[in-house]
Amino acid sequence: MAALPRIVILGSGFAALTAIRELRRSGVSADITVVSPSDELTYLPSLIWIPAGLRRGEDLKIPLAGFFSRHRVRHLKARVEAVADGGRRVETSAGPVANDVLLIATGGRYIRKLPGIEHAIIPCEGIAAAEAVRDRLAALSSGTVAVGFGANPAEPSAVRGGPMFEFLFGMDTLLRRQGRREQIDLVFFNPSAQPGQRLGPKAVSRLLTQMEQRGIATRLGHKIVRFEPDKVVTEGGAFSADLILFMPGLTGPAWLATSCLPTSAGGFVAAQETCVVPGLDRVYVAGDAGSFPGPDWMPKQAHQADLQAAAAARNMAAELVGKPATAVFKPELICIVDTLDAGMLVFRDPKRNLALPRLKPLHAVKRMFEAHYLKAYRGA
Repeated sequence: MAALPRIVILGSGFAALTAIRELRRSGVSADITVVSPSDELTYLPSLIWIPAGLRRGEDLKIPLAGFFSRHRVRHLKARVEAVADGGRRVETSAGPVANDVLLIATGGRYIRKLPGIEHAIIPCEGIAAAEAVRDRLAALSSGTVAVGFGANPAEPSAVRGGPMFEFLFGMDTLLRRQGRREQIDLVFFNPSAQPGQRLGPKAVSRLLTQMEQRGIATRLGHKIVRFEPDKVVTEGGAFSADLILFMPGLTGPAWLATSCLPTSAGGFVAAQETCVVPGLDRVYVAGDAGSFPGPDWMPKQAHQADLQAAAAARNMAAELVGKPATAVFKPELICIVDTLDAGMLVFRDPKRNLALPRLKPLHAVKRMFEAHYLKAYRGA
């Protein structure tokens, strides 16, 4: 290992940035290079507020140059193309990058195999997608909006359904404020008869009750067959839709196919509870790119990514001084399912599962958390 160890972090999202903070907080003075296509953080949890105008795209773009400077990080603007040589070399669009310690935190990607998926908007893809939802909804004078999500059949836990409930309830609240709800039908569809099971049975019950109370139709328990420009087709039948919002299941980065990394059945980087990639030396993974041991409800969300990144950073710091990597992350789900004017808090860990009823102050709490979380990354 070089006199000043070289840490390379792939990605510049939640897990990557948390790892940087934890490494420097732990006193690690190593050279840190971040490889990612952009030196901006997009705060994805607040995309749900773009259709209602509570947030604009520019509000959610956080320049990271100041953060990188404060934490003595070099940013390489490049795309990852492969990981080779047992993890010691990363092939990028800007050339190879060598390392002594590697953290993979690139996030996952959405599975686009469903026929006709180009007719649906994947709203959490980014700002442009959320703005497309905003514009299409604003232009709709009557008709039907369909909202649903799917999973990775090879790894059912690789699903992100929470934001789709928020888009659904947020649009209902917005349309009622605008006096347009009677002209526009909302339909929620899902292959499961009990969607959102990772949140826990009480949460599922509350969500389905909310849909019933709001007059949101449900099409549940039938496999999705395809999308058409104006239709959702399931094994239980088809229904018309003028606007389709759909969140596919997740899988790992495409470049894993040409890399030396072990992968899970669902196409993610295989990981241990220490965030170590098994069979490789000083290679870690955190966040949506990894497949981790844990309960079947363990989420793919920013909070869990942060917990994994903190554990990975502690283990990286330990290995750099010759100590074993023993830190493990805590499986924990925490979210506020926002309805634009209120929210429902859901918490789950190995011992507890809490689902509060819809409360108005929780919308403000979610907005305050956004400001608190981003404070570490804003500024010069």
